[in-house]
Amino acid sequence: MLTFVMGGSKSGKSAFSEGLFPRPGPHYYIATMEAFDEECRRRIQNHRAQRAGLGFETIERPHGLLGLTLPQKRRVLLEDMGNLIANELFSPQGAGEDTVEAVLMGIHRLMAQSESLVVVSNEVFLGGDRYAGDTLRYLRVLADVNRALAARAHRAVEVVCGLPIYHKGGPV
Repeated sequence: MLTFVMGGSKSGKSAFSEGLFPRPGPHYYIATMEAFDEECRRRIQNHRAQRAGLGFETIERPHGLLGLTLPQKRRVLLEDMGNLIANELFSPQGAGEDTVEAVLMGIHRLMAQSESLVVVSNEVFLGGDRYAGDTLRYLRVLADVNRALAARAHRAVEVVCGLPIYHKGGPV
C-alpha cells in the first residue's frame, strides 16, 4: 500500500506521517537529506533525535533509490521527496535529466520490498510559478513526481496546519 503525504513547510506532514506507523516498530525511515555542511549535519542529528524511540531504523539515501535493497520486508517511511529530487537533479551522483523516471522506478522497487510505504513530499507552486532557471526546473520535476505518486497511491493526504485532508482513500 502506498500513502502519499504532502504539505507546505512546517505543516505537520512529518509528524502526521510518523503517526501512521504502529508502535513499537521496527520500521524503516529512509532519510534523503544530504549532509553538505555543518548546518545539514545538525539538522540530520536533530531529526534522528526527534525519531528516537519511535521504532524507526534510519537508512540514509540522498539519491539512487533504485539501487536500495532493504534488509527485511517492513513498513517504510520515505522523507522527503523535495530533498531526493534536488539531490537527483543537481548532485554529480544523481540521475540528472532522468530524475522523474529514476525516482518513480525507485518508488516502485521500494513498494515491492515493503509491507507498506509512506512517501512525504512538499507542496509546490502554491506561491505561484514565477520562477526561473534551476528553481523552476526543480519545481516542475517535483510537481511531476508528486502527480505521479498521487495517481499511484492508495491514499493521498494533504496536511494543512497539522490537519489531514484526504484527497484519495481515507483514514485507516
